[in-house]
Amino acid sequence: MPVRAGEGHWTAAELAEVRAGLQEQVAALRAEIAATASQIAQGDSSEGAGDDQADAGAKTYEREHELALSYNAQDLLAQTERAVQRMDAGTYGICESCAKPIGKARLQVFPRATLCVTCKQREERR
Repeated sequence: MPVRAGEGHWTAAELAEVRAGLQEQVAALRAEIAATASQIAQGDSSEGAGDDQADAGAKTYEREHELALSYNAQDLLAQTERAVQRMDAGTYGICESCAKPIGKARLQVFPRATLCVTCKQREERR
């Protein structure tokens, strides 16, 4: 796997550790999504019949908040699964913008990274 100049090469143990961490995140996110979906489904019953406007508003806000959390978890799941797929394809650690190595330290801290620090900073300025 590619590394930036001055960095040590990835060892098999380091790669296995990153992969295991990603796979743990996939499992946890899938469980979180399932639990959230179950909560949302339970809240869909018409228990709120006769609620005043404040109660109805609070329930709507809570439901939207749960949906937002669910969408965020689904996005993180997709990013994490993509990182595992990139490992399998041999493209993990390569910046999708400039095709240079992302950096071992960055990937160890944020294993879902698809951009090197320079390209990520450029993207955030836009």
